[in-house]
Amino acid sequence: MRHFEMDKLKAQGGSVGQSKYHESAIKQVCGSANFADDNPEPYGCLHAYPVLAPVTSGFIKSIDTSHALAVEGVKRILSAEDVPGKLDIGPVFPGDVLLTSHEIQYHGQPVLIVVADTYEIARRAARLVVIECEQTTPILDIKEAISKEHWVRPPHSLNRGNSENAINNATHQLKGEINIGGQEHFYLEGQIALAQPDNDGGIHVQCSTQHPTEVQHLVAKILKKPFSFVNVETRRMGGAFGGKETQGAPWACLAALAVYHLGCAVKMRLARSDDFKLTGKRHPFYNHYHVGFDENGLIEGADITVNGFCGYSPDLSDAIVDRAMFHADNAYYYPAATIKGNRCKVNTVSHTAFRGFGGPQGMIMGELIMDDIAAKLGKDPLEIRKLNLYKKGRDTTPYHQTVEQHILIDMIAQLEESGDYWARKEAIKAFNVSSPIIKKGLAMTPVKYGISFTVQHLNQAGALVHVYSDGSIHLNHGGTEMGQGLNTKIAQIVAHGFGVDFNAVSISATRTDKVPNTSPTAASSGTDLNGMAALNAVNTIKERLIDFITEHFEVDSNTVVFKDNLITFSKGEISFSELANLAYMNRISLSSTGYYATPKIHYDRAKGEGRPFFYYAHGVALSEVEVDTLTGENTVTRVDILHDVGSSINPALDIGQIEGAFVQGMGWLTTEDLQWNDKGQLASFGPANYKIPAIGDTPAEFNVNLYNSANPETTVFRSKAVGEPPFMLAFSVWSAIRNAISSVADYKYTAPLDTPATPKRVLSAIEQTASWFKEHQHD
Repeated sequence: MRHFEMDKLKAQGGSVGQSKYHESAIKQVCGSANFADDNPEPYGCLHAYPVLAPVTSGFIKSIDTSHALAVEGVKRILSAEDVPGKLDIGPVFPGDVLLTSHEIQYHGQPVLIVVADTYEIARRAARLVVIECEQTTPILDIKEAISKEHWVRPPHSLNRGNSENAINNATHQLKGEINIGGQEHFYLEGQIALAQPDNDGGIHVQCSTQHPTEVQHLVAKILKKPFSFVNVETRRMGGAFGGKETQGAPWACLAALAVYHLGCAVKMRLARSDDFKLTGKRHPFYNHYHVGFDENGLIEGADITVNGFCGYSPDLSDAIVDRAMFHADNAYYYPAATIKGNRCKVNTVSHTAFRGFGGPQGMIMGELIMDDIAAKLGKDPLEIRKLNLYKKGRDTTPYHQTVEQHILIDMIAQLEESGDYWARKEAIKAFNVSSPIIKKGLAMTPVKYGISFTVQHLNQAGALVHVYSDGSIHLNHGGTEMGQGLNTKIAQIVAHGFGVDFNAVSISATRTDKVPNTSPTAASSGTDLNGMAALNAVNTIKERLIDFITEHFEVDSNTVVFKDNLITFSKGEISFSELANLAYMNRISLSSTGYYATPKIHYDRAKGEGRPFFYYAHGVALSEVEVDTLTGENTVTRVDILHDVGSSINPALDIGQIEGAFVQGMGWLTTEDLQWNDKGQLASFGPANYKIPAIGDTPAEFNVNLYNSANPETTVFRSKAVGEPPFMLAFSVWSAIRNAISSVADYKYTAPLDTPATPKRVLSAIEQTASWFKEHQHD
């Protein structure tokens, strides 16, 4: 295979690096983009709905389905006994039960499914089933789970050097803790699946999932069939954010189970309130730290424990807590470090993947520590952050991976200047002196985020590319489009590789019968993996075409160039469409699969060391806020972001992802407040009592710029991932709120501030700060 240049500046064609609009944008704006619920229902399609457990913890004593079965239109009620294969659908480790028949482990756990003529009948009948239970006392508090060592998976730790000695011998020591709230995915399209018999005796499933292959495998396992029996298709999702990586699977499995028994199409769609109650969230965490540092604020040792609130089962919690541990340093070097991670079992729905996959819950520890050290020493937090950054000679992580790129030093310097950090800081201090009620705050925080699945075998992808005899191109790959623009970027990569126009490439739905054994579209690796697989297929076809041109036209292969819909060579030129037809007439294969596996990554869990990430993406954000000291309400007034996406494939899509991720992160840290009552029932199960950011919450001034730096690793056209890393830029908002609150004590004290920083929590921190200042102002 010839080497095809990965640098977009040297590659042929011109699609990569351009701001192309999202391939579904016009359809979505016009309302013609089909989602799973928009697809026509097959003739005779039935509808299924789950019957939910009425208690949080206990055992089923009896079930009465007579009232439900008496409802006209109800066809059948299915239970765990009707599952012919495996009942456990745990994605990695066992413990996630499709339907429970005995033990209830969280409120609303599915017990049965009702299958009926319509959605309304199925849902109404499901409520008529009477389940009598023997209740037990649930564990709902994470500290109780920790004290009882109640884990879904065993604890894990990372160690580098002797952190205890380093801390004890340091000039200064600090301890701190934080409770970190969870987050509802709040995708626009809820959980849904349509299953139907196919013409060959198998089952075809259309569903809203980030992981079609896992759905295929789980459906086959519950039905005790080979994987080839099931075909799963996903064209697009109306958002996912990790909530459809594993937790789209149960509803597809239940729909398929009904198809298996009734022999006709069955659709399952959750109502929004039940979607909230029955699907996992971002994990809440309870974390604490103990650090030692010198008189300048340079950290010498760190001991950090992260405790994930996992819910009743493992789901993906093991890897999520791992990533929280991996990112507890964020961008900062700890010469000696011990980082522990606990996976706490509690009686709630099992929490799951969410943008950042545990990274945010770990990374906040680095920012908490930097702010607290600054307050202790009376220094500006940005000084402490810059002092502790990874740099040459201080470049080994707690998991023993070397940080090879140190661009954050330059990125911070650029944003300091363009954002006028120091002048604004002084102006804000002056404002706060003269403003008794409204206080302003300013903070700059960095992001260093590792890119790759931390489970090694997931770092692979496949693609399928066809060139038709008229020169049009068909592309299929293993990634899923959830609104992030993955299909657009991969179409650009394919067009760029062939040197043709972007609109020459069409993409079809992700299907397990076209590209098998795919990984989830997650971990910010969708373009990295599937883009490289698609480019591999393109290069295979180009290799054949170049060999054909060389022989047919008797030219040197080194003179062949694909560019601007033309192929030029030493004796002339030919259009791409003409070449495709000529190659077809000469029996040259114009179709190829492509494959890619990420190199270099490995992790020895027993030793707690390795290289779990192929590379790091970076970013810096500068946020300014206003806080009302009478109400605790806060507003983000200005944000400046400089973000590293490597050599951008599509700048417009990248900037959109940065803006969206930042606002979503801001919501997690300020307004999105998940609440369970003392019985273990989710109390915040809709937009009336769960507040995601609206357009009015967007910063009035929002400046986003891309940092110009090609990826030093060999990624697709030297780009970098952009899905998850910008989410953590929102830490600048949380730190800015803490900065505004500390002005109440003349910046001599910074109160703890759990997240989300709701008005109630902010007001409490203000009162604590004012109380401290009153006691110590004469010290």
